[in-house]
Amino acid sequence: MTEVKVDRDEHERKVVNEFCHLLEKSKQLFNGLRDLPQYGHKQWQSYFGRTFDVYTKLWKFQQQNRQILDLKYGLKRWQIGEMASKIGQLYYHYYLRTSETNYLNEAFSFYSAIKARAYYSKATREDSISGRPDLMVKKLRYYARFIVVCLLLKKMKMVRELVRELSRQIEDYTATYEPDDQLEWSLVLGEIKGFVEADNLAKVLDTDLNALVLTHRLSPLNLPPIEKGMPVPFTLQEILIIGNCAEQIKFSELTLDMYRMLQTFEREPQEEVSPQMFDQSPAPGRPPLVIRQDTDGRLGKRDNPHKYLLYKPSFSQLFVFLASGFKELPPGGAMCVYLSADGASGSGALKPSPDMAFDYGGISCSSKKEPEHIIKKPASIKDMHCLHPGDLYPFSRKPLFLIVDSDNSSTFQHMPNLFGQPLVILMSPEQVPSNIHEQRHRGNLFTLFLHSPLTAFCYVCGISEIHIELWDKAQAVIRKMFVEISRTVAHSRTLDTSYLQFYGDDFLRLVILRFIFCCNVVYLHRGFKGFTPLCQPPIPRDEFLDNVALHRYVFDLATMLNVRSQLQEESGVGG
Repeated sequence: MTEVKVDRDEHERKVVNEFCHLLEKSKQLFNGLRDLPQYGHKQWQSYFGRTFDVYTKLWKFQQQNRQILDLKYGLKRWQIGEMASKIGQLYYHYYLRTSETNYLNEAFSFYSAIKARAYYSKATREDSISGRPDLMVKKLRYYARFIVVCLLLKKMKMVRELVRELSRQIEDYTATYEPDDQLEWSLVLGEIKGFVEADNLAKVLDTDLNALVLTHRLSPLNLPPIEKGMPVPFTLQEILIIGNCAEQIKFSELTLDMYRMLQTFEREPQEEVSPQMFDQSPAPGRPPLVIRQDTDGRLGKRDNPHKYLLYKPSFSQLFVFLASGFKELPPGGAMCVYLSADGASGSGALKPSPDMAFDYGGISCSSKKEPEHIIKKPASIKDMHCLHPGDLYPFSRKPLFLIVDSDNSSTFQHMPNLFGQPLVILMSPEQVPSNIHEQRHRGNLFTLFLHSPLTAFCYVCGISEIHIELWDKAQAVIRKMFVEISRTVAHSRTLDTSYLQFYGDDFLRLVILRFIFCCNVVYLHRGFKGFTPLCQPPIPRDEFLDNVALHRYVFDLATMLNVRSQLQEESGVGG
């Protein structure tokens, strides 16, 4: 009996030691993730793989030895929750690195398992006894991260439930500890509530008048196919999404414009995830693959182009990410740069140069102000954190698709095509009607048109609620208009070849179609006199802006939604 007890004690000691070793190693690897460069595709993959491996072992080990760890290590449920939370974070960061939305489903499965199994339910009481507020902070951070994942998956019912729970947890936390970061957490809660409310511009109601949650990612339902025979010379591979609008609502370094645009450049994620690829249970499977392989062993293409999300970057940060995206472009790949930012004026003291590369300003990269010097800065010294059109010239050596949503967007209108590569620039109106300008904290109108054209149409026409039956009928009109635009593109003899070279890519085709829809709505709406989007190269007016067939679809849409009076009458277009 003594030998058996000794063997058992030795076995239990080894189990505890092995668990402590795996736990410490997992923490070291996880903490090391923040030291990896945020740009580039290859440097981080092996490190993520090792981290996933260790967490796989750690999770399975604690499952297989739970009884021993409970008795000899004192393993608590919140500690199991903390492991699962770290795995959820790994999947979320893997999504950020790869842009593959199915990894969001993986993060969601882990976070929701923590909630369902109440891993953190006793954390508050244990915190109070031990006097360790850091455990409660971990719980609050879990809620904030879970909310971000749910926002990206458009699980708004869960978002609202989590916001209520987070509010209660913050109240408990502040009442128990009176912490120094009380204001910080109150601001986080306020940001989340404001974000959810601001994104609700046009409610779609079901038959019981309940608000529905619709997604606007790419799907076969919202994109007409290209005509047979049209070439597909380039596909979108790299996207930089930059947000720097001072007054715009944001949450977790994600402005509303960034949030909308990142979804625009993603395919609708599949709810059912293959068990061979992703582990649905709250335990990590093998490290996810970045690019899948076909049956013959060749690398398959991405579902989504790779994205960089940059919130208020400095010029140097933005330039590094631009250079990285440019470097990573494969043959036949195109890069898109989306800028949602306040304008930065140029130097009036200098004589403008013919190409307008630097003297008319651009957009603001960062809101951080440089320290004021005692000697006043000469007028000839420009703002170092202004992104000028000329700064982007080097990156037009490869196919470049530029979207500028700013009150100084026209600065980019005269950007020359110096290298003969496809170059398209879509620019927002620099001004909008006052009633829309007053709501700019809820996101920019131009971006809304590129994200959800029907939501934008309802917004400019003052429609705050719409029933799902009418919504579906209106979407059908927009789809017909897109088919007509696509047919016009395919048969145009005057449209610049840059558009045709980008048109074969699903995402860029969708953006071009929505841009032309936006142009037609703005052109016909009475409230937008003189407020027009711009593009370079210009699109033929007679085919896309003065096209009676396209105007008829806009009028049909307005008639269907009972807002026809808001559109101007035009000869040859219905009365």
